[in-house]
Amino acid sequence: MPDRDADPLIVAISSRTLFDMEESHALFEREGIDAYAAFQREREDDLLRPGIAFPLVRKLLALNQGAPADAPRVEVILISRNSADSGLRIFNSIAHHGLSIKRAAFSNGAPPFPYIRPFGADLFLSANAEDVSAALAAGVAAATLLPATPNSKLAPHLRPDQLRIAFDGDAVIFDDEGERVSREGGLAAFAEHERSHAGEPLSGGPFRGFLDALHRLQAAFPVGQDAPIRTALVTARSVPAHERVIRTLREWGIRLDEALFLGGRAKGPFLEAFGADIFFDDSEHNILSARDHVAAGHVPHGVANR
Repeated sequence: MPDRDADPLIVAISSRTLFDMEESHALFEREGIDAYAAFQREREDDLLRPGIAFPLVRKLLALNQGAPADAPRVEVILISRNSADSGLRIFNSIAHHGLSIKRAAFSNGAPPFPYIRPFGADLFLSANAEDVSAALAAGVAAATLLPATPNSKLAPHLRPDQLRIAFDGDAVIFDDEGERVSREGGLAAFAEHERSHAGEPLSGGPFRGFLDALHRLQAAFPVGQDAPIRTALVTARSVPAHERVIRTLREWGIRLDEALFLGGRAKGPFLEAFGADIFFDDSEHNILSARDHVAAGHVPHGVANR
């Protein structure tokens, strides 16, 4: 049986989130796969510009500094609907940018998500919502990561040497129990439900496994302000609904470096202040608020997405 404490954190990522491929994707939608493949072959020596997840990937791979080459702390795997032939431009760009990505799956137009679990991925990021939903259904933490909007002013990275990841709570780290109570009975019913269940841990949501893996990775480094990974819970919950969250994380043995209980305030400015490299939330409304400030991944899970 493998030693999970020694396993790397494995992140699978689509080519369209790693690089800016919106021009060729628009061509694919207009004219189909043959025109797309010809476009990529004609430009295979033209380097692709970094995409929305490129800074995240660079920071993830930087965590391997000082680790043995045959035992990395983090592995990034490319999952692409390209063919291997049209994907040559992608790997030329990976090599140019010095990204240590050694494994890939090219599905030539077919859904690539069946390969995510055999690779042992803890997280899957894609611009294709169907692939993300399929990965979630298979038990893999996954999020739809869209390109920045033309008017976005993404927050500058406060710490270029520190990876900062922020999570929503309900329906992401935890299950959607609170969301369901709130929708059925309103905020008063939600507050009473959380007070009466304060000593009862919440069930895990789709990102529980990824959070565990990230916590194990954090344990390989010193703690404190200079640690290379910093995490935050950014939730619409308010006091006193915070107690159950804190007790649940304590029960799981999980440390989150910061916790923001916003009581319904817009999350975008707080994520910018935190300097998140990526934020995960189940609410499309919250993603729209966050997307102008930080890279934001929509987790299509729970009652809010049915």
